[in-house]
Amino acid sequence: MKNMNSPLQLKSFVRLLRRYHLTIFIVFVAAGLGTAVFTFTNLLGESSTDTSYTSPISAGSIDQATLQRIKALHTSDEATPQLVTPPGRTNPFSE
Repeated sequence: MKNMNSPLQLKSFVRLLRRYHLTIFIVFVAAGLGTAVFTFTNLLGESSTDTSYTSPISAGSIDQATLQRIKALHTSDEATPQLVTPPGRTNPFSE
């Protein structure tokens, strides 16, 4: 005896696939993108396991020219110098 239930199930599956093929595709694409983002986030969140690395730059060493430029900077509580524009021009940012 032949099992007549199998072709009926196959036809209903094909009908379901034909009707919802775009929805199924969008769900699979969204799931794939979500998985990719989740995996990439976890990859970036992992710390490096290489503990033997030492930086060639020693902390606390700075050359004199850079130190002078840092000292020449003004702090935020000091007044900024007045801007001087060339003659004949107006500053569009002043009131």
